[in-house]
Amino acid sequence: MLPELLWLLLPWSLAFVFLGRMRVCPPAPDAVPGTRVSVIVPARNECERISPLLESLTRQDDVDFELIVVDDNSTDGTGDLARAAGAEVISVTELEPGWLGKPHACWLGARRASGDLLVFLDADTELEPGGLRRIVATHARHGGLVSVQPYHRMKRPYEQLSALFFIIMMGSIRSFTLAGERIRSNGSFGPCMVCLREDYFRTGGHGLVRAEIVDDVALAREMGRRGVATHNFIGRGTISFRMYPGGLRDLVEGWTKNFARGAIDTDLAMLAMMTAWISGGVAAFDALRGLPVDGLSSWGIAGLIGYAAYVAQIGWLLRPLGNFGLMTAITYPISLVFFFGVFLRSLYLTLVRNSVRWKGRAISVRSAS
Repeated sequence: MLPELLWLLLPWSLAFVFLGRMRVCPPAPDAVPGTRVSVIVPARNECERISPLLESLTRQDDVDFELIVVDDNSTDGTGDLARAAGAEVISVTELEPGWLGKPHACWLGARRASGDLLVFLDADTELEPGGLRRIVATHARHGGLVSVQPYHRMKRPYEQLSALFFIIMMGSIRSFTLAGERIRSNGSFGPCMVCLREDYFRTGGHGLVRAEIVDDVALAREMGRRGVATHNFIGRGTISFRMYPGGLRDLVEGWTKNFARGAIDTDLAMLAMMTAWISGGVAAFDALRGLPVDGLSSWGIAGLIGYAAYVAQIGWLLRPLGNFGLMTAITYPISLVFFFGVFLRSLYLTLVRNSVRWKGRAISVRSAS
């Protein structure tokens, strides 16, 4: 049985290599540097999702900040809602040639900002009490480009299907390996990114990634090439979001967009490790599935142990990332099937159609590379 067990557990162990040191955004000291902060929120048709962020910002009374919402041609009153909440609103009616929507909105917001520290937040995020202070203090401690992956709060069962996407996304970023920051990060988390205004404009900011679909990953790479290091954290206790509340189609389109360029740009060594890890999970389920037919054979027992190991590991990996349920880990093959389906769809749209859709816009993939 030992050879069969090793066949399953060796790939299983790789997750501890590429996700062995997940860092949560640390608690902030009582006092943070008196830096003037500009919070910049790109928003397109976010009327039903932006209110939690706007409300949470009113509770961040321990940081001096201005709020700028860039309304990217919304048709649902997003700009009016933000204006009523006290935000300065920049209304964008059309994209400049060569730009995609989000990079364009971030760039315009940064140009309008008066603060020394730029905090880019997605419209669907929500800050925990003291969350902005944590983020500002983390940047003061580390410098460079700091990004925080929000804790994923889910309400409906279909949202649990994001489980493996989160694990793969966290692994591909290369920030949470056993080597820590001795390995340079491969990207950042777009929902919450922080940098000095000086660093942003000195390097070129979102102007460097104006046509990139996965602009957060590209921005970290481009700023890194210009001497600005990236430091990534997990946002439990600091910032949260509900990623795709619009139904299963919303979730499929969102992950299709994110993986359209992400898989192509992933580091080959990391991609090989994650592929081996996924293959081990498939093999463990396949061996377990044979138990009713083969009985307690060495392969069947190894499959039982391997499956239990994957369930425990996936549950452990997901715990700091969101309110994923125990059944999500137990039934991880369902998430695997969904992952493969969306991944194949993304490859088809990328390599054959050269187009993905997001928020009512068709986005050319290869021209964005």
